Amino acid sequence: MEPGRKSPLMIFCRLLKSSVLFSVTVLLGFAQLCLAQNTSSNQSWAASSQQEVPSGGMNPTRTSEMHAVVDGRIIDKTLVETLGPDGQYVLYSETEKESVRVNDTTVRNIERAFGLSPDGERTLIQERQEESRSLPDNEEKVVRTISNPDANGALQVVRRELDDSKQLSPGVRETTTNVLTPDVNGGLTPAVQTVERETQSGNGTIDFKKTTQLSDGTGHWQLSEVREGTSKVENGQIRSKDEHVLRPGSNGNLVVVERTVSKRTDAGAGEKRDTIDKYSTNVPGQAGNDSLQLVQREITVQQNTAAGGHSTTRQIEQADPGDPSDGLRVTEKTINIVKPGGSGSADENRTILTPDSDGRLGEVWVDVGKTSNPSVIQVDTRPPAKPQ
Repeated sequence: MEPGRKSPLMIFCRLLKSSVLFSVTVLLGFAQLCLAQNTSSNQSWAASSQQEVPSGGMNPTRTSEMHAVVDGRIIDKTLVETLGPDGQYVLYSETEKESVRVNDTTVRNIERAFGLSPDGERTLIQERQEESRSLPDNEEKVVRTISNPDANGALQVVRRELDDSKQLSPGVRETTTNVLTPDVNGGLTPAVQTVERETQSGNGTIDFKKTTQLSDGTGHWQLSEVREGTSKVENGQIRSKDEHVLRPGSNGNLVVVERTVSKRTDAGAGEKRDTIDKYSTNVPGQAGNDSLQLVQREITVQQNTAAGGHSTTRQIEQADPGDPSDGLRVTEKTINIVKPGGSGSADENRTILTPDSDGRLGEVWVDVGKTSNPSVIQVDTRPPAKPQ
């Protein structure tokens, strides 16, 4: 190569560093090579998958993902394409995320969502920015801003969130969030405020309470909702959680309208089971009952396989609106199977099943792909916790 000339790969990597936008299908092929020039270890991964409906009722889609670390910046790109009328895949949606550490105390995240304009051009739909700062005394401040383009393409802020998280005392942390939305004068006005407090005890129990207030437009706050409960943590994982949701009743007093009970158990042999039961006073097909009734159950079973892979089965059961007293019935089942594919990759197959008119489960969505994402490939080999 002539002195002073740059290879195409070097030019590509420099363009990537400058945030020039490329199609993910191109990035997937070069991300790992760029990392070889910028990092001492391979921190990139890529994934691609094909989604289709077995019945043929919807156009198939395909998804490509890329994760890379370039000069300290974390870059994630997701491209979703759908089959066009001419048999060629065209852009449906594209998301870009970039995270960079500004200094020792500040991290900035930017996420941009793109779609197609009526003219078929790739166009920005929304931009989200988040900047978090770590302060002395274990305090953290976060500013999130959501902006949408106006008719001329200029970004206009449509929502801003201000988080202030403080350690009030050992084991007690409180986070206040103020949500601001546009007003008639073109400025931003507080619309929602939440205050969340967590109190940790020495036995692994966490008591939590989150209060939500809405602005009445005259500078006063109206109580909207209270979520409170207790969770049990073991080895850094939540083993159980009991949460109640209270809202003002007709007389203004708080009443319980929802309850969610979660529990994780280890069945041994690399199997974990999570069960989430949701109770509500709002029962489908039933009116005038203020008592809590079981309306939904979600069961997730994770299993490791002898071949080094793992599977996750998630089943949702809900009350039948036509006959709420008949108990719960399966309304959706998702089966996700990951198998090692060699060379640090894995094959992933996800199937969604729903019942037909006779209650028999049938495939309605199939997603087949390949990934090198370590979080998907890695299998939890820790021994199950001892029964309590």
